[in-house]
Amino acid sequence: MAGGWHESSYSKGAFEHVALQQIVEQTVAGLGYDLVEIERSAGGLLRVTIDLPWTAPTSEAVAAGVPEPFVTVEDCEKVTRQLQFALEVDGVDYKRLEVSSPGIDRPLRNEQDFERFVGEVIDITLKAPMGAAAAGQVSANRKKFRGTLERVAKVEGAAGAQGWQIVWSDAPEPKPGQKVSKKRAPATLQALGFVLDELRDARLAPIVDFKGRKAKTQPGFSDIDDGTQVPD
Repeated sequence: MAGGWHESSYSKGAFEHVALQQIVEQTVAGLGYDLVEIERSAGGLLRVTIDLPWTAPTSEAVAAGVPEPFVTVEDCEKVTRQLQFALEVDGVDYKRLEVSSPGIDRPLRNEQDFERFVGEVIDITLKAPMGAAAAGQVSANRKKFRGTLERVAKVEGAAGAQGWQIVWSDAPEPKPGQKVSKKRAPATLQALGFVLDELRDARLAPIVDFKGRKAKTQPGFSDIDDGTQVPD
């Protein structure tokens, strides 16, 4: 029956996705890295994003301006080689494997990611529209927001969950070179509180500051196609 075939195909696809996730995660973790994201793209491309395990910097390190360590090309090459072997052993079908460090729009997956990027501008997408909670401040159908990530007190009713919020202003930003009057009233700020279970997606906002935004990660890349490695 057609219905049964579709259900069987979906179950098989879901199983293969979980199996791939486990293989990659175990391999990456075994080498001392964190798995950030797995993506399958057109043409048989399997893209894996890794990062170094993160711990909150000590006050001494912050005072000394010690930079945060980042993934290098050598790290990506090491993970690529080990993943290529693991995927071959488990018979995973792919044509090209790409291992890289997180980009400027890196996903935020867990509490530690949010803790790490407090103070950064992020993009979030809610699982459900705001509805009545919008209270006339924003559209009731709105699900996507961009703002500066902040910690807040634990949310009532969400036992053990850290509370978060983003703060933003809908006032237009001054254009480059535009003079701003000192008498100009400060922009009205808005805030949206949330817990992670309410989010469908969260990422660092891909904002490029040519004056020197402090980079949280540095680029590392390794690409293998038919056994050929091309670092970037």
